[in-house]
Amino acid sequence: MSVDRTAALALLHEHTKTDSLRKHAYAVEAAMRAMSARMGGDADLWGATGLLHDFDYEAHPAPDAHPYVGVGILRELGYPAALCEAILGHAEYTGVARTSDLAKALFAVDELCGLVTAVALVRPSKSIHDVTPKSVKKKLAEKSFARSVSREDIRRGAEELGVDLTDQIAFVIEALRGVAPALGLEGDGIGGTT
Repeated sequence: MSVDRTAALALLHEHTKTDSLRKHAYAVEAAMRAMSARMGGDADLWGATGLLHDFDYEAHPAPDAHPYVGVGILRELGYPAALCEAILGHAEYTGVARTSDLAKALFAVDELCGLVTAVALVRPSKSIHDVTPKSVKKKLAEKSFARSVSREDIRRGAEELGVDLTDQIAFVIEALRGVAPALGLEGDGIGGTT
């Protein structure tokens, strides 16, 4: 099955109603498309993996359900095994090893996209264009900021890719800048560069 973004987006919207979770999916999709270019992957497959990695989370947030319910749906619909395995591997508690570049990339960008987005939203401008690796690393060190974001997953993700954490943060910031309007992070014109 070729991975059609329109069908993947429709599936996301069918199962995910909250704006914040949809925006997270768009952010991870953008980061995964950028990662595919960096690592020689199929942009449509990698993008769909990012778009759909949490599509079941809203209805099935418990660790015994997410991402298993979603992967079950994806398998029934004929999505590629590589996509399903990467989605299973993005949740540490599943015990599914991340052996492919696709799986490692998803794990490396998922939590980081959440943190970068949170950093942008607390900027006076609300703009991703005002976010720097330094500002993200500062918030990474603040355990009370964006408490639900796993700092350990962010660090381990960069390690598994064999990349410097600061470089990975810069890479994700740049990927999200490309979709700033869809994420609501283009800025409000207050402060910094918008």
